[in-house]
Amino acid sequence: MSEQNYPSSYEPAAVWKWENENGGQFASINRPTAGPTHDKVLPVGKHPLQLYSLATPNGVKVTVLLEELLALGFSGAEYDAWLITIRDGEQFGSGFVEANPNSKIPALMDHSSGTPVRVFESGAILLHLAEKFGAFLPSDPNKRPECLSWLFWQMGSAPYLGGGFGHFYSYAPFKIEYCIDRFAMEVKRQLDVLDRHLADNQYMCGEEYTVADMAIWPWYGALVSNNVYSAAEFLDAGSYKHMARWTEEIAARDAVKRGRMVNRTSGPLEGQLRERHDASDFASKTQDKIEAAEGGS
Repeated sequence: MSEQNYPSSYEPAAVWKWENENGGQFASINRPTAGPTHDKVLPVGKHPLQLYSLATPNGVKVTVLLEELLALGFSGAEYDAWLITIRDGEQFGSGFVEANPNSKIPALMDHSSGTPVRVFESGAILLHLAEKFGAFLPSDPNKRPECLSWLFWQMGSAPYLGGGFGHFYSYAPFKIEYCIDRFAMEVKRQLDVLDRHLADNQYMCGEEYTVADMAIWPWYGALVSNNVYSAAEFLDAGSYKHMARWTEEIAARDAVKRGRMVNRTSGPLEGQLRERHDASDFASKTQDKIEAAEGGS
């Protein structure tokens, strides 16, 4: 790396101070403090499970699991999915902060026991639901640790992909070669970890499809298929052949197709189900049908 690519004029202050206008796509909502910025009560629908989310990779993890549970016949997994528009700062509403003091999507309120129980952090939600319904989590004590290890691997690794590589490659107000190189190297190392493992395993935990796959696929599968950051060519994602096989196999699942649609606000209108309150919504309330109905009214 040549010396001129380093921003040599910057020296950190003795005490950091927050500058509101620091650039970047999320500058208007990023802040160094927690807590609500406004009062807003969260809506509550008719089902025991109330999800407040957006179809980012972390949000997709949960809607995929819920749709997979419903596909297996677990009627108790019926849910209402409410859209939280993070660019508008809705995650800082008082009701959402009560559901998740960290103000990140997704957040789940489980009303099935009579007393509402909050669950936040996507990995915790996956584990809660898998244990609740006894599905997609190995019961064999010799296999369960492998599944949990990969689930927690994803939770610890993805910040390097999203907050690291994705931020500096796609969202930062200017390109910094050092940052992009640093995080690209780490993301490629992670892809290599996954590719080597999937060379010998159909899924992350052998022959069994689990919450580990549902956690990893929305991030790393999306990266390999060029659905996040438009970085597949830059990262030579096509060279990870076993990842590609696994990615395509999971993407073909009907429940995964439905889960990807929930709380989605981008892409083809027919693939956006911004709120989900019933299984029939996939046929009647996608954004293309809503806008067509509004145009004809």
